[in-house]
Amino acid sequence: MRSCERMQQVQTPIIPIVGQWIRQHPGTLSLGQGMVGYGPPSQIQEQLNGFFERKEVHEYQAVSGMAPLREAIRKKLHQENGIDLPPDDAQGDLSLCVTAGANMAFMNAVLAVTDPGDEILLLRPFYFNHEMAVHMAGCTPMAVDTDDVYQPTVSCIAERITERTRAIVTISPNNPTGAVYPEALLRQINTLCCERKLYHIHDETYEYFTFDGAVHFSPASMAGSAAHTISLFSLSKAYGFAGWRIGYMVFPSHLEESIKKIQDTLLICPPIISQVAALGALQAGRGYCEQHLPALSETRDIVWRGLQQIRELCESPMTQGAFYYLLKIRTPLSGMELTRRLIQEFKVAVIPGETFGLTRGCHLRLSYGPLDRDTAAQGVGRLVRGLQQLATSH
Repeated sequence: MRSCERMQQVQTPIIPIVGQWIRQHPGTLSLGQGMVGYGPPSQIQEQLNGFFERKEVHEYQAVSGMAPLREAIRKKLHQENGIDLPPDDAQGDLSLCVTAGANMAFMNAVLAVTDPGDEILLLRPFYFNHEMAVHMAGCTPMAVDTDDVYQPTVSCIAERITERTRAIVTISPNNPTGAVYPEALLRQINTLCCERKLYHIHDETYEYFTFDGAVHFSPASMAGSAAHTISLFSLSKAYGFAGWRIGYMVFPSHLEESIKKIQDTLLICPPIISQVAALGALQAGRGYCEQHLPALSETRDIVWRGLQQIRELCESPMTQGAFYYLLKIRTPLSGMELTRRLIQEFKVAVIPGETFGLTRGCHLRLSYGPLDRDTAAQGVGRLVRGLQQLATSH
C-alpha cells in the first residue's frame, strides 16, 4: 500500500521521542516539556461536583462551546484583552469558538483560511506543532528569521510575502524563545497584514507569563483589526491542567461557517467535562496564575545563574515571558545528538533546536515551568556539566 506523501512532509513529534529516551534512562530530570508544576484551582473541583448526575453533560453540546463558558470567556476577553465580542444572539465582527486546546484552534484557523499549495509565514524559531499543522493542510510553511534576541523584523516579514501567502503567525510570549513582542511591533505586523490582505494568527497561550515589567498585548484589540485577526488562547498552562485539552479562539465572523464545519468534523464539540472545568478555572481568574509567578521567576533566575557558568559555550538572552530559555551551543554536535547524549550520559533532558526550524548550529530549548527551586538547581547543574564535557569533546 502507498503511504500518504503529504504526511511524509510532517516532522515526527519530538516530545514522544525525548520521552522514550527518558524512559530508557530512569532518574532523568526533564527540562523539556512545556508545562507548569502546580495543579489546577479548587474551583474546578467545585464545578465538577455532581457532574455525573447531570444528564445534559453526557450528550452532545454546541459545536462552538457551552453558553455559560462562552459568556465567561467573553467577559474575560473584554476585561483583560480589550477584545469585545457580541452576545451569542447578536451579530458582530468577531466570533468565538471553544476548542480542545490552542493546537486545535491553530489547525482550525489554518484549514479555514488556506487552500492546498498556499503559504503561511512562521517566525523562526517556530513552534513545531504550527509547522506540522501547515504541512498537514497541504500548505507550505515559510520561515522568517528573527533577530539575535528573537524579535521579528517587519521588513524581513514583508520580503517573504508572495501571492500564495495567506497568513502571518506570531506567538507572544513566545515558545520556544521566551521573548515578549512589544505592542508597537505587534501593531506593525497587524497593520502589514491588513495592508496586504493577510490573516494575522496570534497565539496568546502564555499571556499571563510575563516578567520584569514586560506587557502582553492582544492585536485583536486594535481598531480595524477584526476582519483579519485570529487570536488563539489556552487554559492549559495558566491553570495547571494541560491534559484536559481546553482552549478557545477569536476570529473574524466571516470565517464562522468554515470554523464550524472543521470543528464539527474533527471533534463535534469540545469535551463537556473539560468545558465545565474551564468554567471553574475562569472563576479562579488570572490571579491564580499570577500567585505562582514569583516562584516561577525565582526558578528562572536559578537557571539563568547556572547558565552563566558556561557563557563561553552557551548563548541565551534573558527571557521576559513564558518559561523557556533557548540556548545556542558552541559545538559541532547537532541538537538532536547532544540531546540524546545529555539524557544517556548525564540524565537531563532538553528539546533539540532542529524541531523549531533551527538547522544551522546547535540549539536546545530548556523549560523551567515544571521545576521547583531544588529540582531546577539540580537539573541545570547536570546540564552545565554535560555541556562542559560533551560540547568540547569533538
